[in-house]
Order: sequence, then C-alpha cells, then structure tokens
Amino acid sequence: MKSPVLFIVIPCYNEQEALPITAKRLVELTDDMIAKALIDPASRIVLVDDGSKDETWRVISELHAGDGRFEGVKLAHNAGHMNALWAGMTLSAERCDCVITIDADLQDDVNAMYGFLEEYGKGADVVYGVRSSRKTDTAFKRTTAQGFYKLMKKLGVEMVYNSADYRLLSRRALEALLSFGEVNMFLRGMVPLLGFRTAEVYYERGERVAGESKYPLKKMIAFAMEGITSLSNKPIRYVLLLGALCALLGVGMAVYVIVSLVHHHTVAGWASMMMSIWLLGGLQLMALGMIGEYVGKIYMETKRRPKFILEEHLK
Repeated sequence: MKSPVLFIVIPCYNEQEALPITAKRLVELTDDMIAKALIDPASRIVLVDDGSKDETWRVISELHAGDGRFEGVKLAHNAGHMNALWAGMTLSAERCDCVITIDADLQDDVNAMYGFLEEYGKGADVVYGVRSSRKTDTAFKRTTAQGFYKLMKKLGVEMVYNSADYRLLSRRALEALLSFGEVNMFLRGMVPLLGFRTAEVYYERGERVAGESKYPLKKMIAFAMEGITSLSNKPIRYVLLLGALCALLGVGMAVYVIVSLVHHHTVAGWASMMMSIWLLGGLQLMALGMIGEYVGKIYMETKRRPKFILEEHLK
C-alpha cells in the first residue's frame, strides 16, 4: 500500500516563541514517519498565520526558506481559530490523502499521530485525538469543560467527549466537511455530522512549549456560546417552556389575588410586586437575548462573506 501524503495544518496567532520549538519537533516526527514509510515524502506542514501582531510570519517565512516541507499561509486579518483551520484545510484538500490539525503550542502529544495513521490505514476516515485525562487543567477549567460537553449532549449536539481540534481527516472526509456552507462554524460539532467511519486515539495533554494561552476566559465563553447556538435550537425551545411556566405562575397568582379579594385579605404588596416585575423583566430580556443571538447568526449567514481572505501563500 502506498504511503499517504499527509498535510499537518497548524493555526498560528502570535506564536513567534513557540514556532521554532514546534517546527523542530514536527521535523523530527515527519522524518521518522518518512523513514518508516508511514507517510509520503511529499507530505507538508502548513502554518497558517491568523493575522498575528508579532513576528510569527517572519518565523514562518524563515522556516519555509530553510525547509521545503513547511508551507506558509498568511491571512489578511485575524479570522479566528476555526477560520484559520478552515483556510489551511481548504488549501491542502486537493494535494493530500489525509490531513491532521493541531495547535501550535503542541500541548497535544504529536506522537499520537502514529496512532492516527494506524487507524487511517485500517480504514477510518476520521480519527479523533481524545485526552485520557484532564490532570493538567486547573479545577475551574476541568469543571467548566466537562460541564460544557455534558450541556452539549443535553442539547442534542453530537461531540466526542474530551476531544478538541486535534484530529485526522481522510481526503473524502475533508472534502465533505469543506462542502458545509455555514459561516458560523464549530468544527467539534460539525465533524461528527459527516457520518464516516471513525476511531479514537487517547493521549496525555502536556504544557505549552512556549508563549501564553490564546484562550482567556472571555474567549472560552464566546467559544462555548458559538458551539451552542451554531449546532442546536433547543435553547429557543427552553425559552418557550420557560415562558409557558411563567404564564402558569401568572395564572396561579391571579387565582391567589381573587381569593384574597373575596376574603378581604389584600394588603399593599410592594415587595412582591417589585419581585414580579424584576423576575418577568429579566426573563423577557433573557428570551430576547437568546432570540437575538440566533437572529444575529442568520444575519451573518445571509451576508455570505468569505471565511478567510488569503494575503500570501508560500508553497
């Protein structure tokens, strides 16, 4: 069987410190894979500069000049992690047999790629990298991450538990994924929708090789909201049920008021009135906000803007 042409796609945002270390590890890895005939020598490492503000593009250009297996993709502006992945996969689709996506910080164990290729050789079109534990996370991050996966499952979104964007896609799986037309993307929920044969490879997640995390709490919350509203309409249904519950409570309150009037037990109830106003006002604002989130996504979809704008491609 012919060795597959593998493209490793890496989104980079302000990763000038991590890239030299990352590049060295990936060179050693791909050299070993080529020597063992696991991948074809035409395999490439695609570094996507997602509008970095530091010297990331200079580092990528130097890597490309020094080693032809490195390709550089420079986006015209910061398009976001999902769109940077999409750009790299789009530019790789016609030239590879399979693609692996991984973050530039190499917290995901690169040696798991051996397992990816083994499962691919057995016929899997999608191979997920799954964390065997979360012992390197803080208690807060571990709790919120596990809560997020459970919430997504409750909302009917198919996701692989404890997997992120470290995965292998065969060429046909990649082409199928790229046929999705939505602008608001959440790849962790989109890939399971493909329906091809899948496999999982477990690994231990480590620390960043260098630099700082690009996902503070604010971005993590936005990321979670993107996933929920991009893949499920159940929150809208829950808002409807909440409205129905409030209506039932209103009927109960009406009965209580009538009974109080009949028995002459009515007292000016400023506290209860204010509580009711604030409760109902808050629920209405929540409902409007949730509906607005979906309307905003429809608005963005109707614009049909490109997911990324390519400024330069070194190949």
